[in-house]
Amino acid sequence: MTSMIKRRPDVKRVAEFSKGDECLITIRPAVKSDLKTINDIYNHYVLHSTCTYQEEPEPLKGRQNWFAHHGPKHPITVAVEKNRVVGWGSLSAYHARSAYRRTVENSVYVHYQHHRRGIGSLLLEDLICRARKAGHRAIIAAIDADQPASVALHSKFDFKHVGRFKQVGFKFGRWLDVVYMELLLT
Repeated sequence: MTSMIKRRPDVKRVAEFSKGDECLITIRPAVKSDLKTINDIYNHYVLHSTCTYQEEPEPLKGRQNWFAHHGPKHPITVAVEKNRVVGWGSLSAYHARSAYRRTVENSVYVHYQHHRRGIGSLLLEDLICRARKAGHRAIIAAIDADQPASVALHSKFDFKHVGRFKQVGFKFGRWLDVVYMELLLT
């Protein structure tokens, strides 16, 4: 399979060529009707991965509350292929204290059957652009240390390692370290 990037002003890009078929991934703001799929993607990782430290699946009501606390300064986006959500990203408030108001934390989740196609890169690139437009100063990524793909994704976009907390999470019967990465926006 060969991947190729295709640019169009109205569509965020990734083109995958497989047997001659071109499949475009579009990035758009999430809407309420996306929440079940967003939640399904996330809950897969709750049950099978350390990329989130949540241990119990998120109920749909919880996802609806989460959605209600986001907006232009804290957007939620989705990656769509053939009218199907295949990933999502968000910018959330980093901390409740007012002096942190221009710092956000990012999340990027791609459906487990759609890895290694550039979807995470598209989502993160879009979130960075949205953070700049919203006037944010910094994006923080808190990443489980055993998630090298996530660390590599953030490094690709010039996030820098700024810290590591040892054994602060406990999931699947083991202690977990968290790597903190930061991108300062100019």
